[in-house]
Amino acid sequence: MRLFLQILLMIVSIALTAIIILQPSKGEGLGSIGSGGQMFFSKNKGLEKLLDKATMWLAISFGLLLIIVELLAKKM
Repeated sequence: MRLFLQILLMIVSIALTAIIILQPSKGEGLGSIGSGGQMFFSKNKGLEKLLDKATMWLAISFGLLLIIVELLAKKM
């Protein structure tokens, strides 16, 4: 059981890392000061919402799995 949860934790952490890397940046930093402002002309709003929700649920599951694995390790 513990080994299964550790493997699942590894899979969730890799998926969370990949989804965070896939997300576009939210702001433009100093580029929005000049004439390079593209912040308001984003095209893929549906994809961004999907990636945001996936990040949230993967982060929650990562945290819960981490707590469960740690509690199981302390019992043994």
